[in-house]
Amino acid sequence: MKAISVKSTKAVQTGSIIRCIDNSGAKKLEVIAVKGFKGIRKRHPAAGIGGLIICAVKSGDQKIKHEIVKAVLVTQTKEYRRANGVRIKFPENTAVLVQDNMEPRGKQIKGVIAKEVVERFPMIGKIAATIV
Repeated sequence: MKAISVKSTKAVQTGSIIRCIDNSGAKKLEVIAVKGFKGIRKRHPAAGIGGLIICAVKSGDQKIKHEIVKAVLVTQTKEYRRANGVRIKFPENTAVLVQDNMEPRGKQIKGVIAKEVVERFPMIGKIAATIV
């Protein structure tokens, strides 16, 4: 996992419900932890675009429901600034499930992916339909 070109605002806290946009069987995820978060007292762990999060599956197929999974945040509603000065935001917070070796669990992605995610996770970019 390499660094990305933007310093994104951290938009998704622990306890947030986000939508899964791959075909792994999960529909809604609840964020329970953020990988790599180094906290300060009384500050909630939060993740930004391209962040690795640990989630509990809240709805979806019966075989994956109530499972603890790793996911990558691919879009966020809070706007962030790119290096060229453009501010970008998306209509909702979405994620893609990944395995332990950072490859996606699903075979296709049904939504839009930010290009900062493709910089960090190139395997997600290979199966993405649209990259913005």
